[in-house]
Amino acid sequence: MTHESDDVQILQVDEVEPVEVFPGIVRRRLPATERARGWMYDFAPGTEWPEVDVHEGEERYYVVSGEFIDRGHRLGPGSYVVFAPGTAHRPRTETGARMIGISILAT
Repeated sequence: MTHESDDVQILQVDEVEPVEVFPGIVRRRLPATERARGWMYDFAPGTEWPEVDVHEGEERYYVVSGEFIDRGHRLGPGSYVVFAPGTAHRPRTETGARMIGISILAT
């Protein structure tokens, strides 16, 4: 990660250390601020988030590759999803997929 100044952070997401959070699901934590967190998840084929994910704040994600099934929608590359505070979901994939997202922290 590089810092051009105190207000900019630049990195290559694939260089961030991956952590398996559930069998077949890997997370990379991206730079955060006091207002938001960034993250990237890779799901292996046939995996599902282990529990219903409830959001205190707003959450957004972008499907980079593969296909997610979330709340009855098939979401392929280029899909952008926004969840309002208080909503819930449980994404899964049959094919394997990658998402990159931002959690807007509740104030």
